[in-house]
Amino acid sequence: MSRLLGSVRARATLGATLVVAVALIAAGTAVLLSLRSNLLGEAGTQAERSAREVATELAVGTPYAELSLDVDDRPVQVVDEDGGLVAASENLERISGTGVDAVKPQPTPTDTDTDTDDGDDDGDSDDDDDAGESLEPGEIGERTTVSDGSATIDGDTEDYRFAAVPVQNRAGDDLTVYAGAPLSAEHGAVNTALTVMLIGFPLLLAVVGWVTWLVTGRALRPVAGIRREMAAITASEDLARRVPVPDTHDEVARLASTTNQTLAALESSVERQRRFVADASHELRSPIASLRTQLEVAAAHPELLDLDGAVEDTVRLQRLAADLLLLARLDAGERPSDARVDLVALAREEAGGRPGVSVRAVDGAAGEVAVAGSRGQLGRVLANLLDNAQRHARSAVEVSVRRDGDAAVVAVADDGEGVPAADRERIFERFVRLDAARSRDDGGAGLGLAIARDVAVRHGGTLTVHEAPAGGALFELRLPAA
Repeated sequence: MSRLLGSVRARATLGATLVVAVALIAAGTAVLLSLRSNLLGEAGTQAERSAREVATELAVGTPYAELSLDVDDRPVQVVDEDGGLVAASENLERISGTGVDAVKPQPTPTDTDTDTDDGDDDGDSDDDDDAGESLEPGEIGERTTVSDGSATIDGDTEDYRFAAVPVQNRAGDDLTVYAGAPLSAEHGAVNTALTVMLIGFPLLLAVVGWVTWLVTGRALRPVAGIRREMAAITASEDLARRVPVPDTHDEVARLASTTNQTLAALESSVERQRRFVADASHELRSPIASLRTQLEVAAAHPELLDLDGAVEDTVRLQRLAADLLLLARLDAGERPSDARVDLVALAREEAGGRPGVSVRAVDGAAGEVAVAGSRGQLGRVLANLLDNAQRHARSAVEVSVRRDGDAAVVAVADDGEGVPAADRERIFERFVRLDAARSRDDGGAGLGLAIARDVAVRHGGTLTVHEAPAGGALFELRLPAA
């Protein structure tokens, strides 16, 4: 059971069915109550009409024996102010709910003479007080009291709604007419409606559950396809595969598109990582092989040891290892510090001791041009840019520092051959060297510019290359000013 409810399809079906069930119960209850109220009101109206018809006869002086009490076989009682039954339906055998259980009237003087004026002193009887009205001879009360009860007529017992209407006959007797209307129609209608609901509601709930199950299954079918494809990708480790995108243009389709975008990014990342490892292994192999060769020659012929070459290979190997370590830290998402760094002072520090390199501050930036970041990493960016510029410059390298609105800009320009427009983005890729700098001895490993751009991006800035005024390359480092 728990496994079944663990399905979105099952939970959606159960939830929809429960919501519809609650709505049906609430609606059915309201319908039954409204139906019962309307039918009871109609029965009360019929009972009041019958009671007022008899009251009208009494008001005009009709004798008790001549009253129309047996119309439609409905129970009728006429009760005097003392609670005595003075007239009743002929076939009435038992009655309850009117307050008077008697069904056979007792002979009274008023049976023979209802036109006398005797009894005027009783006009303000207790029954009048109960009805809340003071009546005159021949007047019918406006107030009607309704009650529920039962009666037996000709052996048939039914439930009735009774209406009590006060009246004073011409003789001045205060009387109350009780007339009943059967509730069988109300009971039958309510029972029929309840039976229909008890049969129809479960069938409707079954239809709702079945339709919801089908619709939910159809809606989730693409999700199942995505899950199967993702499982196959995980098992095969083939990141080139993609999940199917349905033509529904809904949330599932957007999920599939996002999943494919994630797979594409993951594939690109894994491919970049594989290429990085392969390139790093290739770059490390050369200095290690050269150093091993020199050491083996030195071991066999100490007099042939090229100490300077061994030291150079070792330094080169050390720099390459440091570059790889820095790239690994950057790829791991290492965040730079937020120390205040003066770019003018940093540029002069990095340019110091480099022949042919000049530093100048532009547009009144002779003071401090500060940014927030890691002094060590920003110094590494400037050092890599200066190494690259000196490697390609014919005679001079110029470093300029300026403020441009909310940004601090460092420009490194050389007078070399420049960078072709088609290669101005490719040179920032890792282990990329242009044809003019293919020699590992002269051109390095191709990591300097890649490191410089990664550091710039992680400091919230950019690193781009343009054509310098002298015709060489102009590298522009733009960072948010502190």
